[in-house]
This record gives sequence, C-alpha cells and structure tokens, in this order.
Amino acid sequence: MRRPERRTSQAMRNATTPGNGRILKSGNSQRNAQRITLLTRRPTMHTAYLTHPACLKHDIGAGHPECPARIHAIEDHLIASGLLPLLDRLEARQATVEELARAHGRGYIEAIFRHAPSSGLAYLDPDTAMNPHSLEAALRAAGAAVMAVDRVMSGEAENAFCNIRPPGHHAGRNSAAGFCIFNNVAVAAAHALEQHGMERVAIADFDVHHGNGTEDIFRDDARVMLCSTFRHPYYPYCGADSGNAHIINVPLPSGTAGAEFRAAVTRHWLPALESFRPQLLLISAGFDAHREDDMGGFGLKEADYAWVTQTLKEIAARHAGRRIVSVLEGGYALNALGRSAAAHIRVLSGL
Repeated sequence: MRRPERRTSQAMRNATTPGNGRILKSGNSQRNAQRITLLTRRPTMHTAYLTHPACLKHDIGAGHPECPARIHAIEDHLIASGLLPLLDRLEARQATVEELARAHGRGYIEAIFRHAPSSGLAYLDPDTAMNPHSLEAALRAAGAAVMAVDRVMSGEAENAFCNIRPPGHHAGRNSAAGFCIFNNVAVAAAHALEQHGMERVAIADFDVHHGNGTEDIFRDDARVMLCSTFRHPYYPYCGADSGNAHIINVPLPSGTAGAEFRAAVTRHWLPALESFRPQLLLISAGFDAHREDDMGGFGLKEADYAWVTQTLKEIAARHAGRRIVSVLEGGYALNALGRSAAAHIRVLSGL
C-alpha cells in the first residue's frame, strides 16, 4: 500500500498555535473563527493521546493493509483539524512481561520473544508477521494502553486515545492472529482489575471483525463485559453463538449501515452496559466498518463513530466516573481512517 505524502508536522503545529498571527491573516474568516474556538475551548480534563515512533517501524511489507501510514493518517487529520495541540500527548512505554502475563500465557509471551527476528520477517500465522522492530512496537502498543488506564484512574485525564499498532483484539491468550501480537485492550483491562482494584470493566468493540482474542481471554471472567458488533459470516468466522451473560456478541450481515448499527448498539449493548455498571470503559476502536474501507463490507460513516462514542461517553458518565480508554484496532482506508478517528477523538475530548 502506497504511503501517503505526510504534511510537515511542525508547520501544521505552527499554523494552529495560539498567538501565531498567520492563522488570522489567511483563509476564510469562518475557518479562522472555528480554529480560534478550538484553541480557546479547553476541556476541564484533557484527553490523553498516546503513541510512539516504534509503532511506525513495524512494517511487514509493501501492500500490507496494516501499515505504518495508518498512524500518519490519524495524526495528520488531527493536525489539520486543530485537535492535536489540544490533546495531552504522551510517549508510550513498553509493557512489562508481568503486565502481559495478566492476559497472555507465559509460554506464549516467551515464544513471541524467541520468534522476534534479527533480520527479515518471522510469521506467527499467515496474516501476522514480525520484523526486527515489531517486538518493541507490540510492547509499546500494550504499554500505551496500560499507561492510559493509569492516566484516567489517577484523574490526570478524563479519557485517552492510543494511536498504536500492531492492533490487538484478535490475539488470544496463547495465540497471535489477524495482524495482532499482544491483545492491547485485554492487557489494559487486566491491569485495571489487578493494579487498580476494579471489579467491573467493560470493553466496547465496534471493529468490523469480531474481537475473538478478547473473548478468548475473558470468556470465563465475569468481571469483564465485552460488547462486540461485527460482520458475520466473516473473519475470524466465530462469535455468532459463543456469547454469555457478559460476552455480548452482535453479529450483523454484510452491508450493514449506520441505522442498523445504531439499532444493534441500542438494543443489545446499552441494556447490558446499564445493568453491568462498568467502573471503567475501554474501547476497541476499529474503523474498518467505514463504507470506504473495502476490507470491511459495512457502510458506516464518521457520524456513526461520533454517535457511538457519545453514547459510550454517556454510559461512562453514569457509571465509570467518565473514565474511557480507547485503543486503535482496524481501519485500512487511510483517508476514512483519519477522518473517523478524528471524529471519535473530537467527541472524546468534548471539542
């Protein structure tokens, strides 16, 4: 997949920095007014934005859809919209083996470390490979999710978005799959349970693919509720009949668009979440259900991602002290990914 030309980040930051006169002297007045509003309206508590340069070095070949340009696509849209300077940007640390072992088997973790190549590619399954930088990227991705939980639990941020890769929700307790090495959202949930004493953590997964790895890890742990909408039948070809009282799987047919998606969330997710009363809400934020993503086969738009984000914020406000941590999963049409993630983050931040 061809990497899009990246804007000059410093120039874009300068264009949206308070006090920079150039923004007032160029462009139409309505756009300038909107940017000034963004720059002067700070949320009461910042949205944390976590990422790391190592996530760009996990590159498993030209044409692979899970590519470094995904990070750039999101960040460039945040810059262009004026949102990025208003977020609390943090550099992700690496997850520790102990943190990973709350969600994954020790033998699996050791195998990942052994398989990390010093050159070339090492395949963990037909879709999932590692290059010499992939282990650090995977550790940073999981570490970002753990850091984000600590940030919102301490009150330093109301919510957080982790712009990270590789994604995680197909990685099971003892398996890599579907571009995923460690299950970032599961590591975050397990950290909240173990380190912060949470008794009820919810995960909302709106990726077009079922979060089978997350289900595998928490199938027998009623402290974690997983709410997942996904296309079925479709990869990973499971989830339609494996739910239980705390695994709320909602399979949807190919071609599902916004109205059907919103109805499914309203009918299935919301009653379950209200009854569960989560103390922390995590989001597996996959944007491959967008109508422009030809890997997904759904018809969602940016407005649908904004709607589901606002709906989840209302759940978090009622039950979780507004605490939300969102981690990037899928999304492979770069322009749609950037727009959708920016819409999601805009709602999270209240801007």
